[in-house]
Amino acid sequence: MAASELYTKFARVWIPDPEEVWKSAELLKDYKPGDKVLLLHLEEGKDLEYRLDPKTKELPHLRNPDILVGENDLTALSYLHEPAVLHNLKVRFIDSKLIYTYCGIVLVAINPYEQLPIYGEDIINAYSGQNMGDMDPHIFAVAEEAYKQMARDERNQSIIVSGESGAGKTVSAKYAMRYFATVSGSASEANVEEKVLASNPIMESIGNAKTTRNDNSSRFGKYIEIGFDKRYRIIGANMRTYLLEKSRVVFQAEEERNYHIFYQLCASAKLPEFKMLRLGNANNFHYTKQGGSPVIEGIDDAKEMTHTRQACTLLGISESYQMGIFRILAGILHLGNVGFMSRDSDSCTIPPKHEPLSIFCDLMGVDYEEMCHWLCHRKLATAAETYIKPISKLQATNARDALAKHIYAKLFNWIVDHVNQALHAAVKQHSFIGVLDIYGFETFEINSFEQFCINYANEKLQQQFNMHVFKLEQEEYMKEQIPWTLIDFYDNQPCINLIESKLGILDLLDEECKMPKGTDDTWAQKLYNTHLNKCALFEKPRLSNKAFIIKHFADKVEYQCEGFLEKNKDTVFEEQIKVLKSSKFKMLPELFQDDEKTISPTSATSSGRTLLTRTPAKPTKGRPTQTAKEHKKTVGHQFRNSLHLLMETLNATTPHYVRCIKPNDFKFPFTFDEKRAVQQLRACGVLETIRISAAGFPSRWTYQEFFSRYRVLMKQKDVLSDRKQTCKNVLEKLIVDKDKYQFGKTKIFFRAGQVAYLEKLRADKLRAACIRIQKTIRGWLLRKKYVRKRKAAIVVQRYVRGYQARCYTKFLRRTRAATTIQKYWRMHIVRRRYKVTRTATIVLQSYLRGYLARNRYRKILYEHKAVVIQKWVRGWLARTYYKRSMHAIIYLQCCFRRMMAKRELKKLKIEARSVERYKKLHIGMENKIMQLQRKVDEQNKDYKCLMEKLTNLEGIYNSETEKLRSDLERLQLSEEEAKIATGRVLSLQEEIAKLRKDLEQTRSEKKSIEERADRYKQETEQLVSNLKEENTLLKQEKETLNHLIVEQAKEMTETMEKKLVEETKQLELDLNDERLRYQNLLNEFSRLEERYDDLKEEMTLMVHVPKPGHKRTDSTHSSNESEYTFSSELAETEDIPLRTEEPSERKVPLDMSLFLKLQKRVTELEQEKQVMQDELDRKEEQVLRSRAKEEERPPIRGAELEYESLKRQELESENKKLKNELNELRKALSEKSAPEVTAPGAPAYRVLMEQLTSVSEELDVRKEEVLILRSQLVSQKEAIQPKDDKNTMTDSTILLEDVQKMKDKGEIAQAYIGLKETNRLLESQLQSQKRSHENEAEALRGEIQSLKEENNRQQQLLAQNLQLPPEARIEASLQHEITRLTNENLYFEELYADDPKKYQSYRISLYKRMIDLMEQLEKQDKTVRKLKKQLKVFAKKIGELEVGQMENISPGQIIDEPIRPVNIPRKEKDFQGMLEYKKEDEQKLVKNLILELKPRGVAVNLIPGLPAYILFMCVRHADYLNDDQKVRSLLTSTINSIKKVLKKRGDDFETVSFWLSNTCRFLHCLKQYSGEEGFMKHNTSRQNEHCLTNFDLAEYRQVLSDLAIQIYQQLVRVLENILQPMIVSGMLEHETIQGVSGVKPTGLRKRTSSIADEGTYTLDSILRQLNSFHSVMCQHGMDPELIKQVVKQTFYIVGAVTLNNLLLRKDMCSWSKGMQIRYNVSQLEEWLRDKNLMNSGAKETLEPLIQAAQLLQVKKKTDDDAEAICSMCNALTTAQIVKVLNLYTPVNEFEERVSVSFIRTIQMRLRDRKDSPQLLMDAKHIFPVTFPFNPSSLALETIQIPASLGLGFIARV
Repeated sequence: MAASELYTKFARVWIPDPEEVWKSAELLKDYKPGDKVLLLHLEEGKDLEYRLDPKTKELPHLRNPDILVGENDLTALSYLHEPAVLHNLKVRFIDSKLIYTYCGIVLVAINPYEQLPIYGEDIINAYSGQNMGDMDPHIFAVAEEAYKQMARDERNQSIIVSGESGAGKTVSAKYAMRYFATVSGSASEANVEEKVLASNPIMESIGNAKTTRNDNSSRFGKYIEIGFDKRYRIIGANMRTYLLEKSRVVFQAEEERNYHIFYQLCASAKLPEFKMLRLGNANNFHYTKQGGSPVIEGIDDAKEMTHTRQACTLLGISESYQMGIFRILAGILHLGNVGFMSRDSDSCTIPPKHEPLSIFCDLMGVDYEEMCHWLCHRKLATAAETYIKPISKLQATNARDALAKHIYAKLFNWIVDHVNQALHAAVKQHSFIGVLDIYGFETFEINSFEQFCINYANEKLQQQFNMHVFKLEQEEYMKEQIPWTLIDFYDNQPCINLIESKLGILDLLDEECKMPKGTDDTWAQKLYNTHLNKCALFEKPRLSNKAFIIKHFADKVEYQCEGFLEKNKDTVFEEQIKVLKSSKFKMLPELFQDDEKTISPTSATSSGRTLLTRTPAKPTKGRPTQTAKEHKKTVGHQFRNSLHLLMETLNATTPHYVRCIKPNDFKFPFTFDEKRAVQQLRACGVLETIRISAAGFPSRWTYQEFFSRYRVLMKQKDVLSDRKQTCKNVLEKLIVDKDKYQFGKTKIFFRAGQVAYLEKLRADKLRAACIRIQKTIRGWLLRKKYVRKRKAAIVVQRYVRGYQARCYTKFLRRTRAATTIQKYWRMHIVRRRYKVTRTATIVLQSYLRGYLARNRYRKILYEHKAVVIQKWVRGWLARTYYKRSMHAIIYLQCCFRRMMAKRELKKLKIEARSVERYKKLHIGMENKIMQLQRKVDEQNKDYKCLMEKLTNLEGIYNSETEKLRSDLERLQLSEEEAKIATGRVLSLQEEIAKLRKDLEQTRSEKKSIEERADRYKQETEQLVSNLKEENTLLKQEKETLNHLIVEQAKEMTETMEKKLVEETKQLELDLNDERLRYQNLLNEFSRLEERYDDLKEEMTLMVHVPKPGHKRTDSTHSSNESEYTFSSELAETEDIPLRTEEPSERKVPLDMSLFLKLQKRVTELEQEKQVMQDELDRKEEQVLRSRAKEEERPPIRGAELEYESLKRQELESENKKLKNELNELRKALSEKSAPEVTAPGAPAYRVLMEQLTSVSEELDVRKEEVLILRSQLVSQKEAIQPKDDKNTMTDSTILLEDVQKMKDKGEIAQAYIGLKETNRLLESQLQSQKRSHENEAEALRGEIQSLKEENNRQQQLLAQNLQLPPEARIEASLQHEITRLTNENLYFEELYADDPKKYQSYRISLYKRMIDLMEQLEKQDKTVRKLKKQLKVFAKKIGELEVGQMENISPGQIIDEPIRPVNIPRKEKDFQGMLEYKKEDEQKLVKNLILELKPRGVAVNLIPGLPAYILFMCVRHADYLNDDQKVRSLLTSTINSIKKVLKKRGDDFETVSFWLSNTCRFLHCLKQYSGEEGFMKHNTSRQNEHCLTNFDLAEYRQVLSDLAIQIYQQLVRVLENILQPMIVSGMLEHETIQGVSGVKPTGLRKRTSSIADEGTYTLDSILRQLNSFHSVMCQHGMDPELIKQVVKQTFYIVGAVTLNNLLLRKDMCSWSKGMQIRYNVSQLEEWLRDKNLMNSGAKETLEPLIQAAQLLQVKKKTDDDAEAICSMCNALTTAQIVKVLNLYTPVNEFEERVSVSFIRTIQMRLRDRKDSPQLLMDAKHIFPVTFPFNPSSLALETIQIPASLGLGFIARV
């Protein structure tokens, strides 16, 4: 495809711009061949017509696609030209804050003028071992590549760091050396890497200065060779310097400084050791004040001086030499202040007793007069004579400055030589890496000899660089078998010939220097005559005859000829040098010793621009010696020789290039000046590299990468199994011109622009596919949306219709309801109206009826009253008539009845006369009598009733009568009152009139009062309303305050809870930190142990090699011994073979008992220290209290209390003495007795210990008695004190009152006398109590002394008895007991001779004691007899069983069967879970069970932890025997053997895991069977019986815990080493989801391919390895909690390494890679779920990686996105978040970059977050491990020992 075809509409191009150098624009229409104008649209919105050059018709440079912008390697750009390079660097520097970029083999480093956190040790570890293209560009990557090539190719390397002043060359070189020092380490103990780094501050102080461009500019070039041994460890270094800028010593431009060392000296002038230098402020010296800027902002010169002195000390420069250096430097400063006075035009003089010169001579140790003379004169030698000539003031000043420069140059060389001596390798150097820190191409307004030499050196370096680049390109083409075509590149050999060839500029300069009257003008004329118009690279300025122009590869430079000859001669008067050589100051002549020696090219190069003193113009006659000839060498000649030597060195090494760029001249951080950058890019050869690459095939792809990237351009039928043929077929179709690409063996090579064309095709294809996908998806979405809308419409219609139907129904309901309401309402209205009418009618009727009723009633009443009257009248008349009639009737009746009675009487008389009648009457009479009787009864009843009624009526009548009588009286009284009242009515009427008037007045007053009341009421209401409002406000305020209080309380509660949580977390973190610190110390301890073992082995070998029969102690042993002193006894025990001359083949094991004793002793000492401190504090408090009490109490009381305290202290000291003597006695017995007698477990030992225990118990009893005495004293003291206190407190008030009451003096005196008597009585009581207590204490001391003597006698007798036979021992003990009782009886008889009652009580207690002893003796005898009987029974049973077994075998069987082993069934014994072994079998046990045990066999065939169980059962048996030596020896051997196994096979995961599991199980067994209650909770009763009985192994548990920690850390290191190569490839590079991320174009630095080849690790590899780890740990029976911790640590390593690589790889920070990472993390989480390890905390360790992957995928545009990112990424630090955002790179054109404003928004939001500024995670961090107690349910007695272990010598007990 033609290049012009790419200039289509919307294509972007670069056009030149005077301000921005290059400006981007976009084509508005397609370009057609022949067009003279391009229509462009600039980025700022303007349109432009760009006219093409009619001659060249060159089109503007095309702009690369956005996805290629910001690439790590400039050669990865499709269009390789200046604007593309400049734009790529600017985008990386400004937007992404990346200062490093590759340009093929060159690393471009832009100075950020800001400290960046990218040089820490974590970054060094991240780059160590990585391929150069795998990580982002960095100086560490270049250093690692050099180090790797040195080791791989066994070829010396060079790193060439160049750039102009202020570009950062020195810093880059310093970081490269730091990388080598950190990665390689040193081969010796001399810390060479520290010395190499320490040389930097020294060289910076004497060779760096502040310039207008740089605060720390190197004013010399240096080449440092870092030497390595065969194991590629640093062994030494060597430094060569070039072209020191001596002129800066005597002159500095404005805003510049002299060398740093002068200002450091002035800043430290007040130090005592510098007072002799007589220095002061830097402004006081001519050589330091010329620049006017003596201080650098942010730099403390005094502090820098301290660093310089420390570096000198580290490099072996002694204090005396350092002071000598400072004397010489101070002398130079004072020399600069020496002034001259002109006597005439040709002579000058120095003022007499000139102070600066006097100080200079004193410091230099030279004669004042002689130096004063030769500063103003010079010696001239001719053929005939020698004469002295005075010189002018100007010449003298120049000579003074030349001398100062010469002295400084010599001192500089001397320091460099001594630095080289300190860095010199003690052993033979195998290879080296050179770091060249040299000045870059320089061009100023005025360019002189220094710039000429600098640019000459850069021409040579550029030539070497061009040849190297060309060579690499040629090798690459030949390697890939591509047809080689000659590439045209700039060859700067003509420029070099112009400078250094015969009759070149340097030759003409040297020739002119030899001329007696040579000047700069004559030399310029010679240059014009020789080269002008003859060499195209040499030109003459138009307006000057004292300058010339050279066309360098970078730019044209105009040099001023003035000063060239003088600087090339470097003239110093020999007489002045001779004066200095005669100095009494010894160091000064050393500086000029090389003047008398032959200077080789090597030494010349080492001196750099610093040259020898030039001889006079006319030398003396005679044949000049070789020294004289060498002495005549000019600066240019020496520089040319040193440069040739440097080029030979560089050509013999593999070079690596670092080009430092200065982004701006104002030192603004991250500010990019395009003009300055382009100048430097042209000058440093970066653009030349680009041009060479662009001339050939700059873009290179492997076939697999090409296929993966451009698979979208292929059809399915084009894809073949052969990737190479597939790529060929596709390229032939895509690119017609075959010259645009070439097929190599492994790569496809493309011309410039072809990758952009392929990217355009790919983007078009993807865009078309995206459009098709979008079309289909949008159609599907729209159809789906239509269906969804249709369904929604139907649903809406259904709901609407339902709603309408419901509304209609509601309307009908409402209508019917309204009708019903109307009906009821109307009915209600009518009813109400009716009710009103009815009510009115009823009311009318009621009133009318009432009226009629009342009328009727009135009429009825009237009629009723008339009827009553009539009734009474008629009644009276009727009664009267009745009475009269009745009277007449009764009279008539009486008459009639009388008549009838008479008649009846006659009849009765007649009847009575007859009998029958009489009988009849008699019968009837009976009935009648009964009836009459009944009637009589009834009448009686009626009579009674009537009588009662009559009585009642009489009562009523009487009451009525009384009432009427009272009424009558009352009426009479009322009548009288009425008469009286009639008189009063008149008076009352008058009063009523008065009252009416008063009433009217009252009403008027009431009205006024009511008015006032209304007003008052209104005011009151207003006030009440105001008060209510205020009350409401107050209530609101109260509510708000309550609300605030509640909120504050809630906030305080939340704050307290948060603080509590934070404090808890902090405590947990502190605990973990302490645990981690302790485990790190253990790790360091184990490392030092291993190092010590290695050193010991090496020393042993060194001792054995010369003479096998004779051993000799190494001279360095003492230093090693002092340097490696361990806390354990391993160092002490293993050092024995080296200290003695006796041959010892067997290695002494670690004496763990001694280690434990020492450890215990240290703990006891710490506890004693703490106790002493507490006692001291307590004593101080007591002293303060006693002082306070002494001030309050009388002095006599204080003296008595002090006496009592002294007595108590004496008792305590006596008690302590007794204890100490008891301990000494115990030690003496253990030392003096025979070992077989005093051995633990022996009966004599046990008896002795029992007696010692009893004595100690008696002493404790005595101690308790002393404490009781003390408590009694204290209680009595307290009893006395309150009385005194009460007296002192209350007496004052009582006495005051008494004094007021007692006016008589006699009463006061009597009271005083009474008080004195009371005090005397109390004192006498106290004295008596004190005497009694002292007597008791004395008696107790005597008793203790007697007990002590008795104890001694007992011990002696016991020792004697133990040596006797058992029978004699019993007899002797009885005899001794009888003697003791006799002596005791005699003693007590004498004691109680005066008191027979006490003696009798003593005898009674003695008899009781004897009876008790006899009873105990009888019980013991009974027990012994019983046990003997049981023993006989058991022996009998055993004999019967054996006889029975023998009887079961017939005699025939015994005779007939052959003799062979027979398995006789035996009854199972009841084992006790112990294993017995002999002492001599211990090494065999350890060998078979630990040293030679194969973990795989044990894990597969036997129970987990079997070695631990066996070892513990052996320990149990030793504990059962009470053999502490055996326990100690076994445990020590076990621990040391485990360490040996791990040291031998420490890189085998299975071995380390096996012994970690067994060590933990052994530790758990020691805890489980320790007998401590906390560990016995989960034991069975049988397991509790197996607890240790005699020894407490808690200290050994700590040792085993430490061992387990060391094994765990070793396990972590092993799995880290196994996983390390897999992590980056499997987690980042491998595409688990194929096709998601395409491979971007890469440059010369190829990264690791993400396509899974045969040797590439994938995520499945990591998962398989994790499965392997987990299965091994489970097979070994490792504790589940420990497995969780291992898995957590493993996942942390995976996450940390992945995240660190992500942060250092720009090509990995993309959206698609984020999706890949999240998928990989999900697979790891799935693995955790499968293994039931989700609660192990492993997932949380991946949280930073998860959040980083999410950060790559989330939107990154708006403020809401920023807020979401800040809340989401809480596990990432601010530096990590910003780094990921800066590194985010689109892989396709559809992605967008993160804007700078968005990153700043993120930084603003996160500025308050307090997190670590560290960028990378610490991948070497190991979480502190814990070993939770995990008891075993396995019974020890059930464990069987397999024969495969070879432990047949062990017996189960």
